[in-house]
Amino acid sequence: MTSSDALLTLFDRHVLSVYSPRRIVLAHGQGARVTDTEGREYVDFGAGIAVNSLGHAHPALVAALTGQAARLWHTSNVFLSAPPLRLAAALVEASGFASRAFLCNSGAEANEAAIKLARRWATAQGRPPERRVVLTFHGSFHGRTLAAVTATAQPKYHEGFEPLPPGFRYAAFNDPAAAEAAMAAGDVCAVLVEPVQGEGGVTPAHPAFLHRLRSLCDEHGALLVFDEIQCGMGRTGHLFAWQGYGVVPDVVTLAKALGGGFPIGAMLVGTKAADALQVGAHGTTFGGNPLAAAVANAALAELSSPALLANVHRQEAALRDGLLALDAEFGLFDEIRGRGLMIGAQLGAAHAGAAARVLDHCVAHGLLLLQAGPDVLRFVPALNIGDADVAEGLRRLRMAFVDYLEGASPPR
Repeated sequence: MTSSDALLTLFDRHVLSVYSPRRIVLAHGQGARVTDTEGREYVDFGAGIAVNSLGHAHPALVAALTGQAARLWHTSNVFLSAPPLRLAAALVEASGFASRAFLCNSGAEANEAAIKLARRWATAQGRPPERRVVLTFHGSFHGRTLAAVTATAQPKYHEGFEPLPPGFRYAAFNDPAAAEAAMAAGDVCAVLVEPVQGEGGVTPAHPAFLHRLRSLCDEHGALLVFDEIQCGMGRTGHLFAWQGYGVVPDVVTLAKALGGGFPIGAMLVGTKAADALQVGAHGTTFGGNPLAAAVANAALAELSSPALLANVHRQEAALRDGLLALDAEFGLFDEIRGRGLMIGAQLGAAHAGAAARVLDHCVAHGLLLLQAGPDVLRFVPALNIGDADVAEGLRRLRMAFVDYLEGASPPR
């Protein structure tokens, strides 16, 4: 096996310098555990940024991928194949509101499709370009392509990429009055919002806020678009995050957990805007790839199961209880928030900016964890994670806290 040092050299020499990964090289995984090329084992509380929804090497996903790989890999959308057709139908049925689906390759692509759909829908309503504004919210994250990053209302993602596309407006998250003011001119054609902000600190929307957005969209003739790329597909304990709020969107975008680790995205559209994009208005070469769709079909069957969703609620309680116990011991957190297995632990003022350092200590103790900004530890493990893995992950987290508070230098 190639050594970690040799592989890291390849990274340093040949990969565009847009990433700063921790200096380990993962080799294989099973369930909620992964092993690196040096044989060190880790409990995985990050799940590939909420992507590996069923853990690593889930038997149903492996069977779906290998079975489809022996039959048909790619057709383009010039021709049809069974897996994407079945997936579109299953997603529409599961949603309870959508009538059509568009399959793509990533969350950013799903949001790009939603932005284009909203603008084309507004055009069909007779709105001129200046009345096709898309409203998003401070702290949001909608992707890295140019339109999606413009929709992302965080200046740090914009710097150096100007001029940005016009037609976007930002308002304060969880502030109904701010949304009302932003829509008062009647020029907003769509509101794009995450029911739980991920990169924005794992911050759930207040129910009253989402309900008010629904009513504002109805009043102003705008589409309500829920970005459920990180918080959807069972992550909150409901198959769709909006189901836990009782607010039905016009459009929902999905990715991450949908493929259980295989790249895929989707946009689901309700009847109001289902005919907005016609032949030639949008497309993708790889979207709806038979391999990705076959895996997503298998993942959706698992993610829809009552047992899986019940496990999300049970392990949410276990994680929260464990974090509260650690906070009682160490006094690190200002707040523990989130929904389901999407939990953010906000570090207190005395530990501002320390999330990355804590994560380095976690790696040293065999725990893979994420951050959401400089002050928030982000917990998004596999949705089928078991009791023993949650307990072991919390034990390793405690050891990481001890080292961090003692001022030890984490290994690099």
